[in-house]
Amino acid sequence: MSEKSRMGGGRIMARLIVLLGSLAYIMILAVINGSLGFVSAMGVTLMGAVGIAKALGEGIALSYGWIIALAVGFGVLRGALRYAEQYSNHYIAFRLLAVLRDKIFGALRVLCPAKLESKQKGAIIAMITSDIETLEVFYAHTISPICIAVVVSSAVFVFVGCVSSWYLALAALCGYLAIGVILPLISSKLMRSGGVGYRAEFSSFNAYFLDSIKGVKDIVLNNGEEARLGEVDRRSDRLLDYTKRLKRKTATAAGLTEIFVSVFVILTLIVGIVLVSQGALSLGKMIVGVVAVFGSFGPVIAISALPGNLTQTFASGDRVLKLLDEKPVVRPVTNGKDIDFKQVETIDLSFGYDKSERVLKDVCMHAEKGEIVGIVGASGCGKSTLLKLLMRFWERDAGYIEYDGVDVDAVNSDSLTDNVTMVSQSTYLFDESIADNLRIAKPDASIEELRAACRKASVDDFVMSLPDGYDTKVGALGDDLSAGEKQRIGLARAFLHDGKLILLDEPTSNVDSINEGMILKALKDGRAGKSIILVSHRESTMAIADRIYRVDGGRMSEVK
Repeated sequence: MSEKSRMGGGRIMARLIVLLGSLAYIMILAVINGSLGFVSAMGVTLMGAVGIAKALGEGIALSYGWIIALAVGFGVLRGALRYAEQYSNHYIAFRLLAVLRDKIFGALRVLCPAKLESKQKGAIIAMITSDIETLEVFYAHTISPICIAVVVSSAVFVFVGCVSSWYLALAALCGYLAIGVILPLISSKLMRSGGVGYRAEFSSFNAYFLDSIKGVKDIVLNNGEEARLGEVDRRSDRLLDYTKRLKRKTATAAGLTEIFVSVFVILTLIVGIVLVSQGALSLGKMIVGVVAVFGSFGPVIAISALPGNLTQTFASGDRVLKLLDEKPVVRPVTNGKDIDFKQVETIDLSFGYDKSERVLKDVCMHAEKGEIVGIVGASGCGKSTLLKLLMRFWERDAGYIEYDGVDVDAVNSDSLTDNVTMVSQSTYLFDESIADNLRIAKPDASIEELRAACRKASVDDFVMSLPDGYDTKVGALGDDLSAGEKQRIGLARAFLHDGKLILLDEPTSNVDSINEGMILKALKDGRAGKSIILVSHRESTMAIADRIYRVDGGRMSEVK
């Protein structure tokens, strides 16, 4: 992602903070606990300074016993407040991470499937896992420390000015601004490109590695292990290079912070010594003021360490927010008409993924309830695209798609998916039982309904022959089943869904002739009360079709 296309850090922070919503009060509580916790930590050493000042003759009303008791009390209070602060921060972080994941899945649901066809699955997985986890740093370790630093630094500035000297307070303020504002800005600029590059490279590597794992069988069969391994190593080295550069910059920033702290600690001490030597400040008050300043740099040091994480946080936040902002190709229809499918018709339908080149041109076809319509043509001629348009995955460029005389854009989306079922070229099976995979189509389906759907798909006998029947785990990615078995389970899903129009995209492309015959027989036997549009590049698949359309060069003609 280029720098020009990336949102600014301030805008990203603002939008992430807005997501706090009703959890804002817990963040305020965390800031209060954190601020009081730092004050309590400072109170331990400050009581020591007060005791020394009393010994030097300062008029301090507190007895030594009270001073010791307060020092111990501040220490205990520091622990309790620190726990409360961290608990609040992490409670917010993990609650918000759950909310963000829910929002991402919601966004993907709206964008799916048209927009996602051009996205790498690994990049999306990296967003849901790594990017979201990176944002945890922002909510748990960024917002609260910044607020705490402002509150504590302001309080110490006023305290030192009133109790000790405004010159010491001014020296402390210069240190706060240098360490908590100027240094982080410089570090952020130095590390911005490195952080963005690291997150982008990490996402790319994750996507490539996932593709390699999913396609390992084909890689081995084609003797491509060496080439693939070489590319994985190359990408891994590049990611390592980004990591090293980022770590070097982070280490440099940390070193500069330590130098700045040392400089301003020495500067404050010099100012105090000068004031005492000139008689403008007593030794006891100088010790109290200097010790207060020395102990107050913790919150601003925490801020100076943020840029290393923030650059990655901003890159992750930018990707997440842009996904949430992404507009779907088609929007769900909720105020249209419901249909009870009887027929579908396309009139002069044209479409192209690239507007300059159309995949389909002036397509006219129709399918009536109770018939099987075949669409045959070479691979890449636009057959699958037609089915996606019938499902309204994409917006057509020209022409009409009508269900029972109602334009597809006027049909309620829920009604469309209730009436129309699509089975894609490859059936995806989750690493669950066969029953769970089937119930995706109908979550409350009984075992009798599952078996009835599988009988229609000619797969019930196979399932019942398995040791655990419908409770059999199919294995990750369905690798424990053959292509034909997976295709028939996908077909059973369609029958279980009970849509009145079934769109089948190359249902026999990955099976042998025996399995093809079984699938075609299942379609023919299960056609009662339904319409089936069957897409294939195989002429043999068209044997069960009542009518056949041929697609050539994006144009469709009925075979007489």
